Amino acid sequence: MKLVQKKFLRGRSEFEIVDDAVNVRVKSRLQQENVTVPLAVLNPEPVVSGDCVEFHGRVRGHHPLLSLLRDKPNANDVDAFVDELKRRAREEYQRFAGLRGAPRGEGPAANAGAARNAYRRPAKPVDGERVDDAIRLLRQYLDGAEIESLLAALQALKARPGDQASFARLIQAFDDLGPQQGAVLTYAPYIGVLLSDDPAEF
Repeated sequence: MKLVQKKFLRGRSEFEIVDDAVNVRVKSRLQQENVTVPLAVLNPEPVVSGDCVEFHGRVRGHHPLLSLLRDKPNANDVDAFVDELKRRAREEYQRFAGLRGAPRGEGPAANAGAARNAYRRPAKPVDGERVDDAIRLLRQYLDGAEIESLLAALQALKARPGDQASFARLIQAFDDLGPQQGAVLTYAPYIGVLLSDDPAEF
C-alpha cells in the first residue's frame, strides 16, 4: 500500500508499506532521502500535530518516526493509509513479541504465555560474539537503565551458555519488557533467534 504526498516547497514524499516495514522516500529540489522504518517499532496510536499525523516509536523519543500530512492527496486516502499502518504495526509487533515463530493475529497474552512455557525447553547453543553484539547495540540505541535486567540476563547467559536457569532468566527479562520488546528485537535480533521456537534459528 502506498501514499504519495506533495506540498509546495516541501517536495514529494512517498510512504509504502512493504512486508514488515514502511519505506519512505522524500524528494525535494536539493536532495533525496530514503528511510526504512520497521513496523514492529511503531506505536500504533498516532498523534495529531497541526496539519500532520505522527507515528512515534514504542519507546517514544522527541521526534516522530513518520509524519504524514492529514489532507494530501485527500483526507480519505490518508485515513485509509493510517488505518492500515495502525493495523500492520500491531500485527508486526505481536509477531515479534511472539518470538518470531508465532502466527499473525496472536495477542500479547498468548505470546507471554508462550514465553513462559519456553522455560521447559532446552536452551539453544549460544554464540558469545553475537551476545556481545546484542549488548553493545542495546546500550548504544536504548536507555540502559530501562533494560538493565535484560542486559544482566544476557551477560549471565554468555557466562553460562548451557545453564537452563540463565536461559529462563533471559526469557523472563524479555517477557517483562512489555512495549519495549519491539525496539529490543529491532536493534538486537539475535535475542529473537535465541527465544524462537524454531530449532533451526540459531
